[in-house]
Amino acid sequence: MALFDLRLQDVHNKLKDGQLSVTELVDASYARIKETEEAIGAFLTLNEEKARSTATGMDEQLAKGGERGLLFGLPAGVKDNIVTEGLRTTCASRFLENYDPIYDATASRKLKEAGAITIGKLNLDEFAMGGSNENSSFHPTRNPWNRDHVPGGSSGGSAASVAAGQVYFSLGSDTGGSIRQPAAYCGIVGLKPTYGLVSRFGLVAFASSLDSIGPLTKNVEDAAYVLQAIAGYDKNDSTSANVDVPDYTSALSGDVKGLRIGVPKEYLGEGIDPRVKQAVMDALRVYESMGATWEEVSLPHTEYAIAAYYLLASSEASSNLARFDGVRYGVRADNPDNLIDLYRKSRSQGFGPEVKRRIMLGTYSLSSGYYDAYYLKAQKVRTLIKNDFDEVFKQYDVIVGPTAPTPAFRIGEQVDNPLTMYLNDICTIPVSLAGIPAISVPCGMADGLPIGLQIIGPAFQESTVLRAAHAYEANTEHHKLRPSL
Repeated sequence: MALFDLRLQDVHNKLKDGQLSVTELVDASYARIKETEEAIGAFLTLNEEKARSTATGMDEQLAKGGERGLLFGLPAGVKDNIVTEGLRTTCASRFLENYDPIYDATASRKLKEAGAITIGKLNLDEFAMGGSNENSSFHPTRNPWNRDHVPGGSSGGSAASVAAGQVYFSLGSDTGGSIRQPAAYCGIVGLKPTYGLVSRFGLVAFASSLDSIGPLTKNVEDAAYVLQAIAGYDKNDSTSANVDVPDYTSALSGDVKGLRIGVPKEYLGEGIDPRVKQAVMDALRVYESMGATWEEVSLPHTEYAIAAYYLLASSEASSNLARFDGVRYGVRADNPDNLIDLYRKSRSQGFGPEVKRRIMLGTYSLSSGYYDAYYLKAQKVRTLIKNDFDEVFKQYDVIVGPTAPTPAFRIGEQVDNPLTMYLNDICTIPVSLAGIPAISVPCGMADGLPIGLQIIGPAFQESTVLRAAHAYEANTEHHKLRPSL
């Protein structure tokens, strides 16, 4: 695993100097997957034949000399709700178990153009709906630190594969915390960009006003490199933001002197594990030692975030998943009596329990007589939550708190209690509703399981978020810890 512990910059230098070949990197990735995959279950589909062929071609390019990008030849994983041309994309659902896309998502294409090699597609909660990876229709993914515990979700496969050293980095998607929470549970770095910074084109939609694609890596510097590759305007995505993309790595100075940190009292109150709270307070002391200052602040509408989120996200899911009807996409039920029966049987057989739960909730909140009482009110609450952040950012550069209220819970512990499961996203959901960037970095351990620190910034201020995260990482050792597999 030592090879996969190296920074992307170090691997790039070894490739450039001829100390490594791309073929050796790909061989090492598949060897590690063979060694650990039975225990972890991070992948749904491997891309072995094409990846090895691509590696051979890249080694021929390296032999000819010339400059290559930092991601050139690096093995990467892609969450299985991001479409990849010619590589099965299932969303961990029986509905799409044989879907073979004919195009690349913009993020997938940009990785390919940067020279990264897609090793395979990573497991998730079905259609990205869940917080534990137990809702996959194929198999659960397990936490590399303790296989009796969940890796988080919905990007659990993406986080576990990086933590287990199967790939250098992965792409995940974050709707209400689905990059940050599994990153925290698996002891790695997970970055949710500002909504619209990374194109959603080719991301199978769950909740269109919330979905974001972002990187999961072993350190903050690598996250900056991957974000650099996938960020930018895309005419194929009507929600893509036409903004300049700065050089994110130039922000990684290690200097946070004078940085003003707000710490929401709502993120350290009832329901937060004392060990998590202690780890966050220890992190704040590290920031103090570097010359940053922090004060307690309030985000008063946080208590309404989960209710607003599940109304909005479920409503959008109800609309987005209407296309899966047994006619246009995916599985088709046998021997229906009529068209309506075809819809009913196909959706009953194709969707799992959590997806059905959210479709029903969303359809109800959008229905006549309930739209104003639920959906419209939730939109108004969303605005109040965004305004809370805007007010804090008038005085503070970043907001810091826990990523998740507890370390990873046991597999099966919460799967039958959806309300308890939803509460695990209390610290991440408000950020998603506001559409602003946030990163999770390791900040401690509890009972052998990692704890994540969440750093939140204003819209399109990824550089500030990365600077704060990188400085903390440079003054601590938590990111160097690795699970024993």
